[in-house]
Amino acid sequence: MIDHSKAIKQGNLVEVRNLKKYFPVQKGYLEQILAGRVDYVRAVDGVSFDIRQGEAFGLAGESGSGKSTIGRLVIGLDTPTEGQVTFDGIDLSTQSSEEMRRLRRRMQVIFQDPMASLNPRMTLGEAVSQGLKIHFAELANQHREMVMRVFDRVGLTPAQYFYNKYPHQISGGQRQRVVIARALITQPDLVLADEPIAMADVSVRALLLDLMVQLKKELNLTYLFITHDLATAKYICDRIGILYLGRMAEVGDLPEVYSTPLHPYTRALMAAVPVPDPHERRTTLMPEGEIPNPINPPSGCRFHPRCPYAQAICSQEEPVLRELRPEHQVACHFAEQFLE
Repeated sequence: MIDHSKAIKQGNLVEVRNLKKYFPVQKGYLEQILAGRVDYVRAVDGVSFDIRQGEAFGLAGESGSGKSTIGRLVIGLDTPTEGQVTFDGIDLSTQSSEEMRRLRRRMQVIFQDPMASLNPRMTLGEAVSQGLKIHFAELANQHREMVMRVFDRVGLTPAQYFYNKYPHQISGGQRQRVVIARALITQPDLVLADEPIAMADVSVRALLLDLMVQLKKELNLTYLFITHDLATAKYICDRIGILYLGRMAEVGDLPEVYSTPLHPYTRALMAAVPVPDPHERRTTLMPEGEIPNPINPPSGCRFHPRCPYAQAICSQEEPVLRELRPEHQVACHFAEQFLE
């Protein structure tokens, strides 16, 4: 049997320091010669944060803000251009391929699209047992029983019915439960949940979130929860970081950030959350335009071209992430105006 005990010390499970990831822009040969330089997409550009053991840390922001790239860097699927990711005291950049392979048991992923992440030629039982075959080959005679138990745990009952089914034979909500089961089968410490309910029907999203919250409590899981939906983040996250164009705009305890958002971008995201009252009108100024090109980001504060509160210094000097309230940090020159 797998040892369910957690050997991790209390504190930070993940520490991210000055993380950067630049992707070279693909150009034609002639275009490269004429340009005389290599351009890069600055997907992540100097991000730092911690994920505490047993918490759900959310990353929120528009598409193109760098959320998924950070997720891949945190679990070692991509190599950072600069910076450091430490998992349970282990610097991932110092690990060999074999050492990373052993660490992967402790870091699993819940993917956004279950139909794309499940092999259509494999039964659900085979798909979920793959992690056991890789990391616990010595328990081969127990694999079926272990898969049955995790099916029961995620609400796929009766487990015998689902074991030999194929992905196309079950509903979308059930497929998402299979993906959750596959992430849990190796008893991980950290689960990267990348938009885990985005593809599910609205009617089952709350059920899936309830399941994730329940599993977090029962198994002492740590989540890195990536979302563009602040309403969803409010349901599951303990702390949240707001990303904009590869930089951290604001980070803090979720109730604190929700009750007192200090960055204009966070305030705009909060104002964009639908309210079930047709008579309630928005009073927060909304940013104009779209997120700028990450190949050539704006000088100074990256949000200043869209910020309704921007002043001259915003285009000249990049704000640093500073603490204005206990464990509530913000990167804005004029955040004090939003303090209660």
